[in-house]
Amino acid sequence: MNLISDRIYLRLLKESDAQIFLNATQDQEIRYMTGTKCSFTLEQIHKHISNIKKDTSRYDFAVCLNGTNQMIGELSIFDIDEENRKAGFRISMAATGLTGKGFGSEATRLVLKFVFKELRLNRLQLEVFSHNLRAIRAYEKAGFIREGVLREALFYDDVYSDEIIMSIIESDYMK
Repeated sequence: MNLISDRIYLRLLKESDAQIFLNATQDQEIRYMTGTKCSFTLEQIHKHISNIKKDTSRYDFAVCLNGTNQMIGELSIFDIDEENRKAGFRISMAATGLTGKGFGSEATRLVLKFVFKELRLNRLQLEVFSHNLRAIRAYEKAGFIREGVLREALFYDDVYSDEIIMSIIESDYMK
């Protein structure tokens, strides 16, 4: 299954993506933006990918460039609750040099179309830390609305950050 736009496409995550996934978890800025504190091994990443491929309550995609097929990020639609028609969402680029170029926004637009048109969900929710201003702006531009704040939920490098809860519902998307 591939979701395709002008510059990128999304394909299901494969175990061969593990090294790129691992490299992203070692990038200090990405770790800070995502609030990642623990370290991972290549073996743990392989096992994680193997486990999520068996999980029917989620879709995990690699974000790839058209033409070169280079994986530049990954994203997940997870905790899919078909009864209540909702799911969680997260996205991360594979390197900070790829941020600010609109790839994440383009991937998010592909996901929203998939979530609301194909999966026929009504709600997609995410959490983002208050220090990740670039991501907050991108989510708002995509139509996500701030719903709440978990004050000082992350303590990272001796500083507290709020965790902002955002969502988009089908009627927001259709506007």
